[in-house]
Amino acid sequence: MQHVQTALDRLKQLAETGPVATLSAAFSQAGAELALVGGPVRDAFLGRPIHDLDFATNVEPDRILQIVKPISDAHWDIGREFGTIGAKIQGETVEITTYRADSYDGHSRKPVVAFGDNIEGDLLRRDFTVNAMALSLPELQLVDPTGGFDDLMEGVLRTPIAPEVSFGDDPLRMLRGLRFSSQLGFYLDADAFAAVNDMRQRILDISAERVRDELIKLMCTDKPRVGLELLVETGLAELVLPELPALQLEHDSAHHHKDVYEHSLKVLENAIELETAAYEQAVADASAATANDTTASDAESEPDVESPALPPHPDLVLRLGALLHDIGKPKTRAFGPNGVVTFHGHDWVGAKLTRKRLTALRFDNDSIKQISRLVELHMRLYNYEGAGWTDSAVRRFARDAGPQLQQLLLLIRADITTRNKRKSDRLQFAIDSLEQRLNELREQEAMDAIRPDLDGSDIMRILGIGPSREVGEARNFLLELRLDEGPLGADVAEARLLEWWQARGEQGGDNSKTSRTDARD
Repeated sequence: MQHVQTALDRLKQLAETGPVATLSAAFSQAGAELALVGGPVRDAFLGRPIHDLDFATNVEPDRILQIVKPISDAHWDIGREFGTIGAKIQGETVEITTYRADSYDGHSRKPVVAFGDNIEGDLLRRDFTVNAMALSLPELQLVDPTGGFDDLMEGVLRTPIAPEVSFGDDPLRMLRGLRFSSQLGFYLDADAFAAVNDMRQRILDISAERVRDELIKLMCTDKPRVGLELLVETGLAELVLPELPALQLEHDSAHHHKDVYEHSLKVLENAIELETAAYEQAVADASAATANDTTASDAESEPDVESPALPPHPDLVLRLGALLHDIGKPKTRAFGPNGVVTFHGHDWVGAKLTRKRLTALRFDNDSIKQISRLVELHMRLYNYEGAGWTDSAVRRFARDAGPQLQQLLLLIRADITTRNKRKSDRLQFAIDSLEQRLNELREQEAMDAIRPDLDGSDIMRILGIGPSREVGEARNFLLELRLDEGPLGADVAEARLLEWWQARGEQGGDNSKTSRTDARD
């Protein structure tokens, strides 16, 4: 009971201060009902941070706007057709929605919106009982018509009405249940699990954008593995991410103690652990740097301290790269002598499949490019590990990874799941050695911005040509020199460029034609 009282105290404090108190007073004065609903009430009982403030009311959107406008810094009605009005009040973003009784018609991908007239009916149409609790304002009374509190204490996800009806009303709730399993650490009750199995085809009624958003939320939880395993077990993955269950059929001789599916989930877990550690270290470094700068500037009344940029956390690009890094293996599996299984080229095949799947899920172009790039490059360590890391190899690795270098290093490290300690130690040492070489060359050469020793203007001046294809070819030649040999200096680079230009002419390159064309211009 102490746990309950603590939650009620948190809710009371929330309701009596800030934007909640302001909204409560405004709706009460207008003679309208208002209740804090869903996640904030649930999280108060779980002792989790309360972020999103969602409210329900008995008045319709036009009336909501009339009440909210005088007390808000900004407001918007992008969700008006669904009964939702958004506003920013005292710096907090809130959403107020008219009591609803939506349903799907079985054909459209959008719900048929019907407004309700009481909070109990509104709560019955919500996804799970743990999200179907409300705190009425200003009375501060808990409204729990579906037994959400008991399910919360038990850690079970149960639908407020029959799961067949609930999932039929909004099939996305099937995916949402898997996400809550990861986010809250709860289990899907037997009836709900069976309904997902039986109704999984209904997920095709949902737009790719809504499916994508739910998958993103799942991947950004602390433990997405739980939800991903349910995604496969229920058969939903066959419809929204078929490359994942396909990995169960493939066995990787390099990780013979687990199939590729299990390996991929383990790599994801490793990546999250490494990502979290890197983020925490970056926060600590930034705090220390800020403290040092502030101390050094304590003579100033207001020191100008710019915090270093922090890595993303959760890092969706890294996490999806980890989950999908081996999806090219089913298409590249080959059997060699003595039963040895190989997957040659699975990295670039996997990158192609990644682009195709993420495009189908309507991911943005930048994310598609970044995630598929990680998949494409994740084997690069194994290509270099045996031969050692020459300066040229390190430069090319850095150039190819570009701004995703740190993400790629984390993925490569996360990909080490072998139980063979000697092999694991060897691979970890190879990554350590690579990172050391990267740091050394970065200090020596400012490698973060690798460029030829001569720019386009220099090339045209030295060769006596104008803008043309040959300028690009010359620049590529100089870039290759830069990668192979490091900084040459302007004089050496000019001499090497002229040698290349002369040899190019002798081998059949029509240098004179370019010069004549430029002369006419």
